[in-house]
Amino acid sequence: MTATPPAPRPAPHAPAGAPQGSFRDSVDRMFTQAAQLMDLAPGLEEKIRVCNSTYVVRFGVRLRGQIHTFTGYRSVHSEHHEPVKGGIRYAPNVDQDEVEALAALMSYKCALVELPFGGSKGGLTIDPRAWDEAELEQITRRFTYELSRRSLISPSQNVPAPDMGTGEREMAWMADAYKRLHPEDINARACVTGKPLNFGGIAGRVEATGRGVQYALREVFRTPEVLRRAGLTGSLDGQRIVVQGLGNVGFHAAQFLSAEDGARIVAVAERDGAVMNEAGLDIAALQTHLRATGGVKDFPGATYEPDSAKALGLDCDILIPAAMEGVIHAGNAAAIRARLVIEAANGPITAEADAMLRERGVVIVPDLYANAGGVTVSYFEWVKNLGHISFGRMERRQEEARHRLIIDELERLSADKGLGWTLSEGFKQKYLRGADELELVRSGLDDTMRGAFQQMFAVMEDDGRVPDLRTAAYMVAIGRIAASYRALGL
Repeated sequence: MTATPPAPRPAPHAPAGAPQGSFRDSVDRMFTQAAQLMDLAPGLEEKIRVCNSTYVVRFGVRLRGQIHTFTGYRSVHSEHHEPVKGGIRYAPNVDQDEVEALAALMSYKCALVELPFGGSKGGLTIDPRAWDEAELEQITRRFTYELSRRSLISPSQNVPAPDMGTGEREMAWMADAYKRLHPEDINARACVTGKPLNFGGIAGRVEATGRGVQYALREVFRTPEVLRRAGLTGSLDGQRIVVQGLGNVGFHAAQFLSAEDGARIVAVAERDGAVMNEAGLDIAALQTHLRATGGVKDFPGATYEPDSAKALGLDCDILIPAAMEGVIHAGNAAAIRARLVIEAANGPITAEADAMLRERGVVIVPDLYANAGGVTVSYFEWVKNLGHISFGRMERRQEEARHRLIIDELERLSADKGLGWTLSEGFKQKYLRGADELELVRSGLDDTMRGAFQQMFAVMEDDGRVPDLRTAAYMVAIGRIAASYRALGL
């Protein structure tokens, strides 16, 4: 049973460049709501909340016969653990306010899922669609040079990863550029994560954030009290889901939930509108259509709605905002009809909307937790790069040999005793095959998501002042960061 929470203290004043209602202000307000319930040493709350530093760089690249100037950012929120970790996004609207908010979320996210990283984030104010591949490579390599000069990309200090507008290609360029600048660094490929598999990447990284959303929802449906709060019953099978954004995260989450868990993706919203089918959309076919046409319009077997924002208000069991921050705000929160919202994107719900949805009894699985699959598998990739060996390479065949001993002995006993039974081929094939890197990565991610959910759920259940999973997640994260600072003598 949850008691009525105390009236919150006023949120901290938004720093310069972070107006009230901004993404950064929302993160600060959510942080403060949790911190006020904790017994932190004087000054420690402020120390954890603020970003330690933000580097702003403006550099020129000669392209198309003239010099073009680009603005880039790299923010370091907390160095209670090093290296610091966080993606780099390429988007026209990237600014310091957004990067600092994302860096803060990275600190809390890593602490919640117990990764030995501080939080960082970077961005380049650019529309990647406006430049061809060769031009983007020039820009990325020059940006890497600017970051490297200030140790803002390094296996031991600051490790970027893909984010919106970037992917394996950009990470490979950055890793190669860093190696050329630091040829003596044997761990150079660990300077970034999210690289291609044949360039030091790890199996399962591309799917990781979407896979983490799937594992998070599975854990929700294994927890009866959370289902009760959301007014949901049963399993994921048959649950009606609306997905906003069919990028890397949204696609993988939707594909896994529909193909492996039996959920029905009844609507998908994209830039050019939304498509709906109450019987469920074929996500793989929709992605193929999206890539071929640039939008979801005219997708066969679905109803098209040109106003994609209307999809957020559709009647459904689960809503998955998987694109941008701030898509659910005070202006449209009242229209949300989902019983459970899982934040696959960073900060898709503003602080005002969060309070409105909570008052209506909508359960929110926070981005701090639900979006952590990407950084978790990035951690596995970083460890792989530092170890210079693929996961499973040493033990896979030995594991198969031990399993073979058991199978052979069981079949020998059956023959000796005249029992006449044999193990099915399907079972034998699965049991005899040792786990490969992808299976180990998925296992590690599943374990991480299960453990983090149970920790934040326990905080919410054990403390009657804690109103929701988001506050509980922040409390777990803040407590771990505070413990690190105490261990450092601060």
